[in-house]
Amino acid sequence: MAISMISLPEQSFEASIRGLQMWWEIVFPSLFPFFVISELLIGFGVVKFMGVLLEPLMRPLFRVPGVGGFAWAMGMATGFPAGAKLTARLRQEKQLTRTEAERLVSFTNSSSPLFIFGAVSVGFFHNPRLGILLAVAHYLGNFCVGVMMRFYGKNEKNKVISKSLTKPIIVQALSALHRTRLQNKKPIGKLIGDAVISSIHTLLMIGGFIILFSVINKLLFHLNITLILASIVEYALTVLHLPRELSVPFIAGLFEITLGSRMTSQIEEANLMQQAIMASAILGFSGLSVQAQVASILATTDIRFKPFFAARIIHGFLSGLLTFILWKPFSLKFHLASTENTVVPVVLQEHDVWWENILHIFIKFGPLLTIVSLILYIFYYKKRMNSIT
Repeated sequence: MAISMISLPEQSFEASIRGLQMWWEIVFPSLFPFFVISELLIGFGVVKFMGVLLEPLMRPLFRVPGVGGFAWAMGMATGFPAGAKLTARLRQEKQLTRTEAERLVSFTNSSSPLFIFGAVSVGFFHNPRLGILLAVAHYLGNFCVGVMMRFYGKNEKNKVISKSLTKPIIVQALSALHRTRLQNKKPIGKLIGDAVISSIHTLLMIGGFIILFSVINKLLFHLNITLILASIVEYALTVLHLPRELSVPFIAGLFEITLGSRMTSQIEEANLMQQAIMASAILGFSGLSVQAQVASILATTDIRFKPFFAARIIHGFLSGLLTFILWKPFSLKFHLASTENTVVPVVLQEHDVWWENILHIFIKFGPLLTIVSLILYIFYYKKRMNSIT
């Protein structure tokens, strides 16, 4: 890879810029506020409060404590790798056992609605209605993964939850919130500073992985390694009655979901249903770039990566299968089949372009939020170093 970067400096540079631009405009501004808020909610005891309320739902369904409901919701709202970060944080707080954390991280990491609707359906396929099908298949597949993973570690004894039979659940939740806040003696300023530093540390790591895998994917393509791997995949696609031309986007999507989804939308030999199935499978697997980000976050704890990786394979398969099953009813409901040629954008109705407007807002103001956040990070980090010295 080092020789390839020296031999292909222009391609490596372009790939680096593409990865940096994605992080700069979309990833950082969309994840940073949620990361900071999550850290503050954990510190204030709100997550513990929600955990008690959600215990009757999360424990029977997924065999995880109620606090997992918070990680699940935030993971769906913000996308990769928020679920992994929150799961690791809850494990560090001793609110999860290792097996429970491995179950939780397997289904709390998903693509964000902004990425599915704004980037994939509008930006790549020029069809906002397709985002509804992709989102339903993606999140329903993730739910199925969570139900399946409840059988992981089935020999482990369930954690005994002590409950007061005389107090209503809301009283127990408020009591848990109060106890957590009393135990955390940090002032609000300290909590905010720690939240900013922790969040930006994670986002800088995410940015590094995005740029790295963007370069790797580009070099693999120019070295024809992608084509060699695609030739192997072609036989499997033929068995599944999918065009062979989708093999290259599939290999690209194994490394990086954005490039794989975009290449899938450009394959004219495939109809829209076949493109949607492949894009959905790529979104479910999430790509080695995202998985490397998750592995880096989990490395700070004793949570093992193998269950997460297995869950991503299952999620990719289920998402593609659900897209195939749901295609006919969704196509009739939302007239998806009316856009067979994805090269020409469809005529968008006014109520269909709001995701595109959100994406444009991020592109316009995202870099400003990134700069301000980095300045804030430098301020808090310098303040912490001065207090240590």
